[in-house]
Amino acid sequence: MNKFSAKPLAVLMLLMVLGFQQFTTAQPYNGKRPKLVVGLVVDQMRWDFLYRYYSRYGEGGFKRLIAQGFSAENTLIPYAQSITAPGHACVYTGSTPAINGIVGNDWFDAQQGKGVYCVEDDSVQIVGGVANSDPMSPKNLFATTITDELRLATNFQSKVVGVAIKDRGAILPAGHTGTAYWYEGANGSFVSSTWYMNALPAWAQDFNNKKLVDEYYKKNWNTLYPVDSYTLSDIDNNPYEGRTSGDAAPVFPHDLQRFIGKDYGAIRSTPYGNTLTLDFAKEALKAEKLGADAVTDFLAVSLSSTDYIGHQYGPNSIEIEDTYLRLDKDLAEFFKFLDAEVGKNEYVFFITADHGVAHVPAYLSKHNIKVSTVTSTAADINRKVLNKFGVPSIIRSFGNSQVYLNYRNIDSVGKNANEIADFIAQELKKLPYMLDAFSYHQVANLTLSTMLKEKFLLGFNPARSGDIQIVLKPGYFYGGNSGTTHGTMYPYDAHIPMVFMGWGITPGRTNRVTYMTDISATLAALLHIQMPSGSIGSPIVEILPQH
Repeated sequence: MNKFSAKPLAVLMLLMVLGFQQFTTAQPYNGKRPKLVVGLVVDQMRWDFLYRYYSRYGEGGFKRLIAQGFSAENTLIPYAQSITAPGHACVYTGSTPAINGIVGNDWFDAQQGKGVYCVEDDSVQIVGGVANSDPMSPKNLFATTITDELRLATNFQSKVVGVAIKDRGAILPAGHTGTAYWYEGANGSFVSSTWYMNALPAWAQDFNNKKLVDEYYKKNWNTLYPVDSYTLSDIDNNPYEGRTSGDAAPVFPHDLQRFIGKDYGAIRSTPYGNTLTLDFAKEALKAEKLGADAVTDFLAVSLSSTDYIGHQYGPNSIEIEDTYLRLDKDLAEFFKFLDAEVGKNEYVFFITADHGVAHVPAYLSKHNIKVSTVTSTAADINRKVLNKFGVPSIIRSFGNSQVYLNYRNIDSVGKNANEIADFIAQELKKLPYMLDAFSYHQVANLTLSTMLKEKFLLGFNPARSGDIQIVLKPGYFYGGNSGTTHGTMYPYDAHIPMVFMGWGITPGRTNRVTYMTDISATLAALLHIQMPSGSIGSPIVEILPQH
């Protein structure tokens, strides 16, 4: 008898047959795509906001999304700097700062000897803004986006529109080949640049002429429900919540009527900023006829006001709870609009965030979780390096928790830059709130776990990143006495929502680890197009339709 027994062989053959049957039962590609993809990035939305206020949400907004969508419940940012511009770039390129070049909202450029804003571009001009508005474009983004790849795949028949209050929230998702509109607080209008157009289209001008901002200001900002029903939030009046200029205290109701015709930028820090953005997105969809034919279009929307409000009041404020209850209503209206304009089963919608948010340290300390904000030690480091090495003003810039060294001053006294960098890192590690600090030439020798080391490497771009990385202990951040921020690799900053709903999406959820980089890879698989040029993500197969 053959040395292989008949029973295992039969089992093997049965498994092969079952596997073949499973493979062949999947329906072949039928050439169909959704009419429209709608991407919604909610700035500063931690994953738990999907569920924290769930009992207060209506049926048509977040509850519909969770019930009818597929949620990747354990989606993480794979790099260290959880900041707005890198987040938007990562969602749409499927790559990280190491590849796409967007290492922060801004960074220091050693060759130019100056700070650079992520979407600045002096070669273009603002369209629709005031005379001194800074011109913007996606020039600094190294990789293509999923929106670029959709345009390329359809020989530029697909239309792509990006909309946000923040310029970076519109420009980076729209990619190099789409069209972006962002909000100009100086004149209360949505604007663009000559990268995209020479003049605003008539529909955009008509929208701006309505000055809807003033209409929202007339409503003021009070809570949707009785203030004492906001039991999932801290008390209304807290010394560690930021105050709007002119307010006696950070409490409801917030007077907005004083801004009518005077301060169009104040809308950013109210829930009406989200509503206004969606209003403009709806107009763009109708005017540009997005989703109106057989060629897939893409509407990329970023809601920025959640970030402004979160920074000012913190994630446990009544202001944030009320903002998400209002956003829930806005989403319900937006879904109704998409159902009517495009067709309920004709579009794919996904929601995610660019980053999360840290608790206000004073709030945690009040509940015996002892953390605090910290202040810069640049002056102290400059003094120590001068005393030890004779190098003046060693720190040329500090940003994104990274130190940029002054190489000109190092060279002028003939010292070794690596030796100085290691000295600074050792001095920083002595601080009680510091988890670690390291120079990037020593990253291979770090005692941090491989997973954490990889996050810093994925966030490091040699042309744009600093020389020394600072890693604060959980809960600590650079800041003042009020408000909060984000920017770390810890879960409160890096655990974000990712839910897909609509065309071909089977409701469900997974708790396995997925990453922000997987979003564009999943969209590429869904649309049967190429991944973005720098993509390192993987399609989330559970989300993909079986057709």
